[in-house]
Amino acid sequence: MTQEVRFITKNFGKYDPMSIDSYLSIGGFEALKRAVEMDGEDIASVIADAKVKGRGGAAYDMGRKWSQARAVKGDHKLNICNADEGEPCTFKDRELIKNDPFNLIEGMIIGGYTVKAQDGYIYMREEYRHLRPLLLNAIKQCEERGFLGHNILGKGFDYHIHLYSGAGAYVCGEGTALIRSIEGKAGRPRMKPPFIKVSGAFALPTCVNNVESFSIVPHLLMDDEHEYTSYGSGESIGTKLVSVAGNVRNPGVFEVPFGTPVRDIIYDLAKGINGGYGLRLIQFGGASGKITDKRILDVPYTYDDLKAAGVTVGSGAILVIDERTSVLDFLRMTQDFFSHESCGQCTPCREGNRHAKIILKKIADGVATEDDIKTLKKIGSIMTLASLCGLGETAQCATLSAMEIFPETFAVGGAK
Repeated sequence: MTQEVRFITKNFGKYDPMSIDSYLSIGGFEALKRAVEMDGEDIASVIADAKVKGRGGAAYDMGRKWSQARAVKGDHKLNICNADEGEPCTFKDRELIKNDPFNLIEGMIIGGYTVKAQDGYIYMREEYRHLRPLLLNAIKQCEERGFLGHNILGKGFDYHIHLYSGAGAYVCGEGTALIRSIEGKAGRPRMKPPFIKVSGAFALPTCVNNVESFSIVPHLLMDDEHEYTSYGSGESIGTKLVSVAGNVRNPGVFEVPFGTPVRDIIYDLAKGINGGYGLRLIQFGGASGKITDKRILDVPYTYDDLKAAGVTVGSGAILVIDERTSVLDFLRMTQDFFSHESCGQCTPCREGNRHAKIILKKIADGVATEDDIKTLKKIGSIMTLASLCGLGETAQCATLSAMEIFPETFAVGGAK
């Protein structure tokens, strides 16, 4: 039977999240003390050598990102923690904030030191407002103990953290929309270039990572036994937090080694499908992810293996849907979500989502034509290629993948 591992989550339940003394008692801030004795480029190399990819969904090489951000010239630089966890079925970052807030803060401070930032911003979604007191308390106690503020640990390093809350817009999970929201503007994406690392929040050089990405850093710097790299293989080294939900008996967040079969995650850790129903589909990476069927069950959970099977790791979400929900009903629900969450700024996403919703209803009503099906596919392709941000680029992933996996759903004259 597959067992969870404890690397990123090793502090869970071991200290009082409201007490910095409790965190210090389990070795808190030892990683920061080690970090400030290192060159920032060496810290980036530790992350790169562990092949850590960004855990927000894009899977960009994190060590490389920090090295690039460090190289950007600027008298005042920023780093941002993206805690706008808006991807449906994704709730791993919530658990990290709730159970290990001081570790997140420590990871951000190390990140600030590495990229030469003077200020850090945590952008947290409105739905997590109950966690604001926890983070504000952690920030305050870190300031009182000298881990935040001026001349941290006597190394001439100044760094401050600010907590911002969004209004719950899904699109603000995208980097430039998040930045505009922090600036007090409408949370809508902007064109790139200039890229965020050169001109981000307040037109300052900015490096953005998500909660899980920052949270792994202190553990990596203290990993003298190389436990992390003992998990996984190839380009998928280490462990990953996955959030499993839907029609499973034991929904939750699990830390698994890369290479764990999908079947083991769903049937061992999440205890299988409730009610004894059969499996209809699985969606990976949240609402923006592709869907597949039971053929995925014996595929190892790695970046390369999932990609070869037609899906991606994405945000780490695994949504399990049983036979009580039809594929078409699922797609219409997903389309309703994107139609509501599109900011409306760019034509491909605004109009594409609207027309996709209309065509899916025609399929459900049994009045769709062959031209409608071709148009739906064309809309998805155009949105993927021409939308301004990741919302529009991925909004039709579920539908386009369903066309391949469940072609009977799009049969003219009636959907299944």
